[in-house]
Amino acid sequence: MATLTVWKFDTPDGAQRAEDALLALQKQELIQVQDAATVSWEEGKKKPRTRQGNNTTAVGALGGTFWGLLFGLIFFVPLLGAAIGAASGAIAGSLTDVGIDDDFIDSVRSKVTPGTSALFVMTSGAVIDRVHDQLQAQGIHGELIQTNLSAEEESKLRAAFEENV
Repeated sequence: MATLTVWKFDTPDGAQRAEDALLALQKQELIQVQDAATVSWEEGKKKPRTRQGNNTTAVGALGGTFWGLLFGLIFFVPLLGAAIGAASGAIAGSLTDVGIDDDFIDSVRSKVTPGTSALFVMTSGAVIDRVHDQLQAQGIHGELIQTNLSAEEESKLRAAFEENV
């Protein structure tokens, strides 16, 4: 089963560093990154820069259209307003099936702000304790914004990424 998670980092390059680290861990067979995309928002910029990962095992598992739509809904739809109309309702309904609803969009939108970045990643087969140790050793700490895991699985995943304070 694949897991979709969204991680926020307090620097514009944090998400890219985390993605690079996960891809390196994938080579050690500690995790399988099926698809990923990053959002980097430089301080002083009006909009974030988005990038779909291209070094994943299942190239385009979700596809550029998915990431474009998701990032459009989160960061750019307020510019489009009602112009999207009924078509967006059907699309939004299908996204809700995988846990992407208004709460998800509002949460990401409120936390990913200028000076931060976010990693959107679909993974499977993680050896959580080893992934945790490797990320901690590299000083990579993020805040889990959203996931489609059970509460117990989410707790373990949070521990893998977050700094123990």
